[in-house]
Amino acid sequence: MITEKLYETDAYLKTFSAQVLSCEAVKGGYAVVLDRTAFYPEGGGQPCDQGELGEARVLDVQERDGVVIHTVDRPLSGRVYGMIDWEWRFDLMQQHSGEHLVSGLAHQFYGCENVGFHMGAEVITIDFDRVLSWDRLRWIEFQVNQAIWEDLETRVTVYAGEAECPVEYRSKKAIQGALRLVEFPGVDICACCGTHVKRTGEIGLVKLLSAVKFHQGIRVELLCGKRAYSYLAAVMEQNRSVSGLLSAKPLETAKAVERMQGELNAVKQERAFWEGRYAAARAEALRGAGNVVLFEEGLAPDALRRLCVEVMETCGGRCAAFSGDDETGWAYAVGWEGGDLRSFVKDMNAALNGRGGGKPNFAQGRVNAPRKAIEAFFVG
Repeated sequence: MITEKLYETDAYLKTFSAQVLSCEAVKGGYAVVLDRTAFYPEGGGQPCDQGELGEARVLDVQERDGVVIHTVDRPLSGRVYGMIDWEWRFDLMQQHSGEHLVSGLAHQFYGCENVGFHMGAEVITIDFDRVLSWDRLRWIEFQVNQAIWEDLETRVTVYAGEAECPVEYRSKKAIQGALRLVEFPGVDICACCGTHVKRTGEIGLVKLLSAVKFHQGIRVELLCGKRAYSYLAAVMEQNRSVSGLLSAKPLETAKAVERMQGELNAVKQERAFWEGRYAAARAEALRGAGNVVLFEEGLAPDALRRLCVEVMETCGGRCAAFSGDDETGWAYAVGWEGGDLRSFVKDMNAALNGRGGGKPNFAQGRVNAPRKAIEAFFVG
């Protein structure tokens, strides 16, 4: 028993009728086998179709030994009417066809093999077996979109087997039995059982998002069609908001951010200078004071550490410096020149709901306790 696969001959078929051959209760629903189907089963990196069979909702579609098995949410019998979720199907057709164009050009010009392909709900990924620079990937992206603008016809050819195929093609594995080739003229020809657009113009747009090292090659993230449009529209809207906040033109926001970063770094350096001066002054004022507890406002962890180090070197005892408030908690730095604070810090963290640690004579962390409780701990 082999299911007639209507999606192989007409990827644009949205509705169909079929005879239920079997229906069995399984975990999560009912496994239904039809004599024919337009529902594409999961495979080759492409998710399965969604939609309805009769009154049932299709939850999953898989193929086993030529038989397409539909998992649905209620039992079916007799003749049923099937309806594909076309928005979902067409999105997958755009993604899969766009992936072919990218993989085909990477193979044709740079000898890359597509060794992995996954079509997620948000982005799709391609794994190539060698590294490509971002400049080369941008060139591929432009050429892919050029092929889209040329509105090339998609050609599907089926051969009885590999021996009868007169052309070279891409494939991740050796093909047993019938060979189905999907061709985008001049760009790619690949063995594939998936669903694709009739013409490249229907893809609309391909946008590469990122490339990271993966095993011996790279993993590329990309979007095609409506997904690419929605992403770029969101980026454009966000950049419009940023340009307004920076009082910069949309194509000049990066320069405005660089300028702002320079100004911020200058402010940070000036603040660090004065924090250092303040720490030195406090250390001198507390020279020989013995054990001290300090509460400061608005000090970052580095500044708090610097203050504690300065004071512990002059006070002649243990310095505990805190910065924060009762609502959000207190960051701390505790130091003792030549001393061992490990048991003290352990007890302090336990008493004040804190976490932290460091060297025997110096520790940093955070406590979640009111100031009065902190002061009481040190008095006790």
